[in-house]
Amino acid sequence: MQVLHQLPRFEHPSLLVGSETSDDAGVYALDPDQALVQTVDVLTPIADDPYAFGQIAAANSLSDVYAMGGTPIAALAIVGYPVGEIEHETVRAVLAGMWDKVREADAVVLGGHTMKDAEVKCGLAVTGLVHPKRIIANSGARPGDTLVLTKPLGIGIITTALRADLASARAVEQANRTMSELNRSAAEAMITVGVNAATDITGFGLLGHAWEMADASNVDLVIEANQVPIIPEAFDLARQGLFPEGSVKNYQFMKTRAEFASAVSEELQMLLCDAQTSGGLLIAVSAQKAGELLARLHQAGVSQAVTVGHVNLGQGRVRVV
Repeated sequence: MQVLHQLPRFEHPSLLVGSETSDDAGVYALDPDQALVQTVDVLTPIADDPYAFGQIAAANSLSDVYAMGGTPIAALAIVGYPVGEIEHETVRAVLAGMWDKVREADAVVLGGHTMKDAEVKCGLAVTGLVHPKRIIANSGARPGDTLVLTKPLGIGIITTALRADLASARAVEQANRTMSELNRSAAEAMITVGVNAATDITGFGLLGHAWEMADASNVDLVIEANQVPIIPEAFDLARQGLFPEGSVKNYQFMKTRAEFASAVSEELQMLLCDAQTSGGLLIAVSAQKAGELLARLHQAGVSQAVTVGHVNLGQGRVRVV
């Protein structure tokens, strides 16, 4: 992002959302009633099973469109792998996982691009549609809003423990299930209710993406640490210090931008910064609509959606209490 900020901004009357607010996807108006939502994301293996990895990579890419209130319609697949070093069946399984997840989203894969690489990588360039006046950006949070999170944290530390053979099969299964779950139902609920802002929680962690929302909206976000859902085994792994490098960097970044209450342990602070893959949506909704949103989320099967904080007047800070 530092490099992007050094480049000149694109100016165009149809460019509705660019990179200036670190939003989840770009939005380009086609006409008064329709706009394109576009994003691209590529992952290295996050799961041992190649089919599961493909599903997670696809869900992760599609999530950016859902976070903007859009509907994915088409995708291009991007795959890199060490030619001659892995079996073709492994590559086929990764692609099959991606294909099935795109079908679940009622979208299509138009084609894609493969390349020789030192390690396996895959992802999607996704195109979606949204009404220009119904875009849900990360810059619309308002004082008095309630903050809702739709998926538990802990994915980063569990997948790191998996590589060290220190994560239980149960924790890995829950992490994989969480990562491969589309944010489609959550997005449909927030569109129906009408919310002020949203972002999906990925590599920057909950607090990093919360800070981006606070900064873009020029408000302060208050996160109630004990209300945040976390995969249970992640706490035990946190005590062993098994955080990925990305989570450590997130924490170092947020220590100068967040205010932590003394009662919030360092392990919990780190978990709130844990780098996620295909995490949930962080939604800012008016307090009057928060109950309806949670009810719709739970009715749609988004069972772990909970209130995790609120929005105050401010200047782009995050407080953890």
